[in-house]
Amino acid sequence: MLPVEEVLPSLLEALGAGTSAVLVAPPGAGKSTLAPLRFLDTPWLADRKILMLEPRRLAARAVAARLAANLGEAVGATVGFRVRMESRVSAATRLEVVTEGVFTRRILSDPGLEGVGLVIFDEFHERSLDADLGLALARDAQSVLRPDLRILVMSATLDGAAVADLLGGAPVLSSEGRAWPVETRYLGRDPGAQVEDQAARAVRRALSETSSSLLVFLPGQAEIRRTEERLASAALPPDVDLAPLYGALDPAAQDRAIAPAPPGRR
Repeated sequence: MLPVEEVLPSLLEALGAGTSAVLVAPPGAGKSTLAPLRFLDTPWLADRKILMLEPRRLAARAVAARLAANLGEAVGATVGFRVRMESRVSAATRLEVVTEGVFTRRILSDPGLEGVGLVIFDEFHERSLDADLGLALARDAQSVLRPDLRILVMSATLDGAAVADLLGGAPVLSSEGRAWPVETRYLGRDPGAQVEDQAARAVRRALSETSSSLLVFLPGQAEIRRTEERLASAALPPDVDLAPLYGALDPAAQDRAIAPAPPGRR
C-alpha cells in the first residue's frame, strides 16, 4: 500500500465538493503514479479527459508508462503522453500526460479547455515560468469560462497553504512518505582536478564496495559525457553497464537509463 492511499478518499471528496485542491506528498508516496488513476471513474469527470503536467519530457514519458502499466495497458490506450516532437495518444486516451510547455500552448489555443475535466500540476515545487503561467491560465479559465474545471496541484516540497490561497482557499491534503536508511561517505575534493576525473574515481571505488547499481549526479551534459568516457576506458567490473542520461538523448536511450538493470547486470 502506497502512503498516498490514506489521503485519497479525502482528496476525492475535496474535488467532488469543490473545484480545486492541493496535495503535498514526498517522493515515493504515489501521488504521480496512483492518485491520477482514481479520478477516472469519478462522476464529475464524466467522459472528459485529465491533463497531467510534468516539468520535463523524460518525466512525462516515464510517468505515462508507469500509469499505463498500473492499468495493465500499453501507453496510448487509457493513458497517453504528449511532449515536444512526440506523442502517443488515441481516441481511447482519457489521461494525457503533457509537459508544461505543451499545456501552455494548448490552453492559449483553447482557453476553455474543451473536453478536459481536470488539470493536474505535478511536481509543482520545481517551479518554472511555464508552470506558473499554466496555473494562472487554468485558474483564469476556471473563473471565467469553465467553473466546472477541476485543478489539482501536487508537490513534494512546497508551501501548500500559499498555493491554496492562489486557488481561492482550496483544501490542502498531506501524505506521509517512506524513509530509507542513508549512509554518508564524504570523499573530499581536489580543487585542482577535473570534476569528471574525481567522479570517475568515486564511481570505481563505489563499484568495488557494493554489488548494487549506482546513480551519479553531475552538473551538466558535458561532465556526464566526459565521466562516461573516463569510465568506459577504465577496467570496470564485467557486470557494469554505463547508461548516461540527459535531455538531449533520444527517448530509447533515456528509457534504458531509468529502466531497472537486467538480471545479473548493474
